[in-house]
Amino acid sequence: MSMTRLAARVLAASLALVAATALAACDPADGGTSDRPSGSSTTTPATVADLPDFHGMGLQAAQDRAQSLGFHRLDSHDSLGRGREQIWDRDWKVCFQSPAPGHRPTGATVGFGTVKLAESCPASDATAPPTAGTTMPDLKGTSLKVARQALPSATSITAEDATDKERYILLESNWRVCSQSPAPGEALHGQPVSFKAVKFGETCP
Repeated sequence: MSMTRLAARVLAASLALVAATALAACDPADGGTSDRPSGSSTTTPATVADLPDFHGMGLQAAQDRAQSLGFHRLDSHDSLGRGREQIWDRDWKVCFQSPAPGHRPTGATVGFGTVKLAESCPASDATAPPTAGTTMPDLKGTSLKVARQALPSATSITAEDATDKERYILLESNWRVCSQSPAPGEALHGQPVSFKAVKFGETCP
């Protein structure tokens, strides 16, 4: 056999092997059929679990229980609307939760409305405080911390003890606004704002 014919046969065999390998790679393992429609993609279904009722539990215990069930996006706030931070979770208890108990996606954020252990739960969870626009909101009764947060960040603010004790205001979330200037409804155009306040549990003079 001539070298030319031998080379042609070797080339033909190599091409046949390559074609067979490519065909095997493209065909499904089940013999050429597939249950997946052409152009479809697989998606992982959302994981769901039963979210229990956390009302009355300590905040730390509620958070641990939620995490054990697969809920890892957790949040908490002061249900009395004073803007206090839950720095030591064991000092707080759960009054409200969102979402409500039930079959919920584990990717949902679970929010806890809380109060200190010695405090009673309010009838309703605190709503978002008023926010100043072009007029001064009514901030009487709110904590000084919440009142400050309601105003533009550039606002110059002074806060004083409303009693004659002239106490220094250290932790604004512990003080309640008794009076304010400008008055509610007055125009805000960058002027300084002043508050007089007492500690929560005290009566405004």
